[in-house]
Amino acid sequence: MRYLFEEYALDTARRELCRGTGVVAVTPQVFDLLDYLIRHRERVVTKDDLIGAIWNGRVVSDAALTTRLNAARCAIGDSGAEQRLIKTLPRKGFRFVGQVREAREVASPNPGDAPESAPALPDKPSIAVLPFANMSGDPEQEYFADGMVEEITTALSRFKWLFVIARNSSFAFKGKAVDVKEVGRRLGVRYVLEGAVRKASGKVRITGQLIEAATGTHIWADRFERDLTDIFALQDEVTVAVVSAIQPKLLQTEISIAARRRPEDLTAYDFYLRAIQQAGPSTREGLAEALRLVQRALELDPGFAAAAGLAGACHAENVVRGYAIDPQFERREAVRLMRVALNRDDGDPSTLATAALISALMVGDCETEIEMSDRAVALNPNSYRAWNCRGWVYKIAGQPEEAIRSFERAVRMSPLDPQQYTALTGMGFALIELRRFDEAISAGKKAQRHNPRYPGPYRCLASAFAHLGRDAEAREAAARMLEVDPAFTISAWIARSQLPENAKLMIEGFRKAGLPE
Repeated sequence: MRYLFEEYALDTARRELCRGTGVVAVTPQVFDLLDYLIRHRERVVTKDDLIGAIWNGRVVSDAALTTRLNAARCAIGDSGAEQRLIKTLPRKGFRFVGQVREAREVASPNPGDAPESAPALPDKPSIAVLPFANMSGDPEQEYFADGMVEEITTALSRFKWLFVIARNSSFAFKGKAVDVKEVGRRLGVRYVLEGAVRKASGKVRITGQLIEAATGTHIWADRFERDLTDIFALQDEVTVAVVSAIQPKLLQTEISIAARRRPEDLTAYDFYLRAIQQAGPSTREGLAEALRLVQRALELDPGFAAAAGLAGACHAENVVRGYAIDPQFERREAVRLMRVALNRDDGDPSTLATAALISALMVGDCETEIEMSDRAVALNPNSYRAWNCRGWVYKIAGQPEEAIRSFERAVRMSPLDPQQYTALTGMGFALIELRRFDEAISAGKKAQRHNPRYPGPYRCLASAFAHLGRDAEAREAAARMLEVDPAFTISAWIARSQLPENAKLMIEGFRKAGLPE
């Protein structure tokens, strides 16, 4: 068996650890330790488990075990401080948390040929970014094309729900005419990103296309043209543009695939994707179905941090939207599931962002919530969700200027995101508190166009119009809001939200617009 993770391969038959094409020197005990952790990666391994498996139950000091763990981490480019691949859970044990693919060697049709491995597809979206073609006719520009691939690969790898093939493996195809289906088979990925770079007359044109490897279907394609000034700034700008365009496309495609699967074939990840789709519009029925689906995901995989976070977010939405039959129960469940998600993976930017927002809505510990949301965007500065959640956290904490900066960054990160109306609504709320009522109206109208069934934009518009003395428009927005949310009252909205003092302008606008107390 060969276990593949990042750019490493652990070959149990040859008892070799390889990085790319090179062999990493490890002692037998360190190899056995890695083998045991990887084979039992679905659970937390205790100290006694390791001693029984590696040392056959002999008495081993904590220092000796720590030394072997440090050596194992060092061999795979990890460390005790980072714990990217081998995580220590205090007073519980250890777990290998890296994404692993298993590959069995298959018999060659010709006995003299070397066997080759066809890695199985991971149980989550997987992508390889192939070397971009240099169309400039200038060999000196190879570094720029290669640098683009490096930046895009790094940016995509920050999305922990996405399995990204390491650069060294993708670059094995550099300079070769490739069959995308064969690339997908050899690398064990569902998607392939191809591209080309052309530089001429002080400009650079970059094309990219995202392809489903098994079918050759083009999912996305676009072209970017920029002035050639600061090379590194240009690479950053194009990386943001490419990643923010393909990330929602990947997720939408995965949701469509999950929706087509037969019920008996559904995995925990499939249930999670279906739950995302149901939760998106934030309707009473959609949230109830999302909770049912995400519970199935957690039954199949109790360690699924993102699923626990989504379940907590659904309970929080039920409270905030006024759907909860027992608000105190749902509030407790939201906080409990938030803590479950953090305990399972507090290094995932999406989990951190979700937890920060749940806490902001349900708890109101501003300092902790700001710290979590700041850490989320630091871990993945290309995540729409991380920036959107950060905007809401800062809005609730009473810092509208920083909230607006986060919402603007979110919209820039993912201009076609189906959830963009939530960022635009938050921006409108924050603009009201800064008395920038005309801008709040603009944001509210954009949000309303994105999702006419979401009540937030109408609240924004009712308040902003009322502050400007545009009474007829304020009353019309209030009436539309009550059509969408007929149970709305100002007092109930205040009671179920964590609102700081600076929400007074919003509430004052509600009253001017004639919304019920």
